[in-house]
Amino acid sequence: MRKGRNRALKASPNDRASAASRPDFEIAGHSVEAGERARFEIPIARLQTDAEASLPVCVLHGVRPGPIVWANAAVHGDELNGVEIIRQVLQELDPKQMSGTLIAVPIVNVFGFLSQSRYLPDRRDLNRSFPGSARGSLASRLAHIFVTEIVERCSLGIDLHTGSDARTNLPQVRADLKDPVTHGLAEAFAAPVLMGASLRDGSLRKIAAKSGARVLLYEAGEPLRFWDQAIEAGVSGILRVLKKLEMIEDAPIATVSSTKAEKSSWVRASRSGLYHATRPLGATVERGETLGFITTPYGTRKSLVKSPCAGIVIGSVTNPLIFQGDALVHVAQTAARDLVSTEEVE
Repeated sequence: MRKGRNRALKASPNDRASAASRPDFEIAGHSVEAGERARFEIPIARLQTDAEASLPVCVLHGVRPGPIVWANAAVHGDELNGVEIIRQVLQELDPKQMSGTLIAVPIVNVFGFLSQSRYLPDRRDLNRSFPGSARGSLASRLAHIFVTEIVERCSLGIDLHTGSDARTNLPQVRADLKDPVTHGLAEAFAAPVLMGASLRDGSLRKIAAKSGARVLLYEAGEPLRFWDQAIEAGVSGILRVLKKLEMIEDAPIATVSSTKAEKSSWVRASRSGLYHATRPLGATVERGETLGFITTPYGTRKSLVKSPCAGIVIGSVTNPLIFQGDALVHVAQTAARDLVSTEEVE
């Protein structure tokens, strides 16, 4: 899809008639007419200065009936690729040409975003704080607002992330691939890797499942950095999912075939030192293949880091200064056999 293609189209008489008959979309005290785009803020809490901190939301309410989908980024405040992905997706869409409704929340953890931190000021991880509570900690209150105002209205969510703590991820979708509908949507996204992933307590994906919503979690890149390839893949993937749901008519054609994996493992450092990667993100590796090596600053010793399985490199540390036990390389298993049992595997 070329930028602005949907915006360049004019609404047909049928679309205008549909918009006139479709009810407004109500959310957080705001009303959005069919065929319209609205941006507003949902209050979260007041800062120490008495200024109000709020959750930024943009709603595109299509002219025809269809699914209600949310897309969010920056649940961890230092993960920026998703913010740019949502910005570009919003540029591509025109609610006058859409079916259904898209709720876009580009910055969920506004506190961490402003301080360039993964966490909230109370040092809690928002993605371990769901479903939250209206009377709990700051993280709990924000989680509660997001669940009640966004998640509970939707049938599908697209949750955008990057790696954390000086780690980078190959573009990948993590989802419940055992569910045929979710599997089909993940395939439509067409990321380089599709990972079958279990649900973690306190995560957005787990509470969404309890609310009856499916979730695609997109991981790509590293904190506090834009990666154009990951952003482009994310934008195209979201548009393909919306097309799969028949919310839009046009989307980019997938140019890669996704590799599917149900298991993965972080290989950990057997000693402290300086890590030198020899296999890049996306590399296909065999069991026992060298992924990199660890040296001392004096070069007197070299410890090889080897793959525990046949698979593809989907994550890697970006800071070469490592301690014994640090996670170095994330390998997604693509062979039928089980992962090898080792203390270096998470």
